[in-house]
Amino acid sequence: MSRIGKAPVVLTGGAKASISGQTVVVEGPKGKLTHTVHERVAVSLEDNAIVLTRSGDEPFERSIHGTSRALIANLVKGVTTGFSISLELVGVGYRVEQKGTGLNLVLGFSHHCPIEAPAGITLKAESNTKLVITGTDKQAVGQIAADIRSLRPPEPYKGKGVLYTGEVVRRKQGKRTGK
Repeated sequence: MSRIGKAPVVLTGGAKASISGQTVVVEGPKGKLTHTVHERVAVSLEDNAIVLTRSGDEPFERSIHGTSRALIANLVKGVTTGFSISLELVGVGYRVEQKGTGLNLVLGFSHHCPIEAPAGITLKAESNTKLVITGTDKQAVGQIAADIRSLRPPEPYKGKGVLYTGEVVRRKQGKRTGK
């Protein structure tokens, strides 16, 4: 049995769950999220915990068992504490400005890059070069962070670009002159 899949997802922090068929609905202080579990995985609610079991022992069933458990655990964490990703802008003249619920990025292009916050996501400019993305859905928070980073990914010669906070860019030596 999958080591991750066999662990129950405990409902903590005021989270409540309801299950109808293969659909799991988790409600908490920060909102409500749903997930539909694959048909080869059975889901049940037992003693304030969500328990997942699989029907067989095929490789696909083992993999989807652990994946489903991790996704449901992310739902519980999202509605109780939420998810957050920080980005930094590194480069001369690179900056971020708050514009309503969205952001306006200046990344060295001839134009500004406006970013609108999707539903359930909060974009906040902490300073001229730092921004924070928060929300309840881990996948949506990660996707908007990846979309912002893809506007100007870090380059290996000077390390300029949009970086995740704490990300280390491996630098190349560059061109050598002389003999």
